[in-house]
Amino acid sequence: MQRTPPAWYLSINIFLWGALLMCQTAAGSFTVLVVLRVLSGAFEAIADPAFMLFTSMFYTREEQPSRISAWYAWNGIGVAGGGLIGEFKFKDALCLTIAKFLWPGYGIGQIRGSLSSWRYEFLIVGALCTSWGIALFILLPNSPTEIRGFTHQERLMLIARMRSNQTGINNNKVEWYQIREALMDYKTWLFMLMGFVSAVPNGGISNFSTLVIQGLGFDRLGTALLGIPQGVLVVIWIGLGAVANHYMPPNSRTLVCAAFMIPTMAGALGFLLAPPDAYVGRLICFYLTGSYQASFVICLSLITSNTGGHSKRMIVSGIIWFGSCVGSIASPFFYKTSQAPSYQLGIGSLLITNFIEFILFFVFRFAFKWENRRKEEIRSALRESGTLRDDSAALNATAFQNLTDKENPNFVYCY
Repeated sequence: MQRTPPAWYLSINIFLWGALLMCQTAAGSFTVLVVLRVLSGAFEAIADPAFMLFTSMFYTREEQPSRISAWYAWNGIGVAGGGLIGEFKFKDALCLTIAKFLWPGYGIGQIRGSLSSWRYEFLIVGALCTSWGIALFILLPNSPTEIRGFTHQERLMLIARMRSNQTGINNNKVEWYQIREALMDYKTWLFMLMGFVSAVPNGGISNFSTLVIQGLGFDRLGTALLGIPQGVLVVIWIGLGAVANHYMPPNSRTLVCAAFMIPTMAGALGFLLAPPDAYVGRLICFYLTGSYQASFVICLSLITSNTGGHSKRMIVSGIIWFGSCVGSIASPFFYKTSQAPSYQLGIGSLLITNFIEFILFFVFRFAFKWENRRKEEIRSALRESGTLRDDSAALNATAFQNLTDKENPNFVYCY
């Protein structure tokens, strides 16, 4: 993605992702389906790191938490619609009317053609995906200097507003020393751990929410309908996180992240301790577990805001999602059919990993404050020697030299 125009590379990957989804419509065996799933996962993998890259290129560090929240909130919309989009048959007239009103996508499951209903789902969703890839290829600029509709002077202003980030904008040359620095930086591996512990509950909640809700005594349609509030609440949690971060004093991101972990842990604990017949109470507790999404979103902004150097930022952005993928692979093993409907091990894994995540936010806070003290000592020494100035020209020089956060004496970590 660094060696090629990033918008085009992202667009082509999304297009091929959708094309492979459509190919799954024709899968005639388990082996073919698995191969297609692996290939589609390979093209899907670039999406989140690319979104983080564009957020860091186009928005200031103060703006990044709300922008990341904006695109990540669509995960909640996917959860809200996912249950009904795959529902095959509605028998009750009232429930059918509700489904039509709440989610028009239920109609995919109602198609009665020569193919199975699930094949139409892959075909239609894949077509939407490829169409979006084409739209991005046409509309998404590769850098702030390529945004259409602005004069040369206005583009210079777009670049100048990014000076305060001190993270650079874009560089097509892979700097291997930055990759080595990323791999040797302890913060990189803390971010990977964060990705892992956040994905264990996310993989469980996203993939097994229907089983958990169904285990509380609801039928298939009731389960699908009750999945909608879960997705809506994810959107609300993420929105509340962005608003809270916006109105809190500077350097409050880790505190906001930690605060939004509390409802998640309370919900998991309540779900585990509630009596087996307390269906409504346990459902409410299950809904509460979605608040961790707000914490994870704001945590992503810690990466985009605190990693300087284009190559280093690319690697660190990829590594947190590497940890997330490993967590998503691990999470299904905690949900055992024999433990239905309470899923003690699954909910227990959610509680434990959320507690680790809660502690990690304070580790990040301490680490970034410590790094800032070290930076200030370096700046003081450079000022005394006359090699560092605090004027605008000096800030411009370090802002756009593609320096890493460790190299750049003017870099200040936010927490």
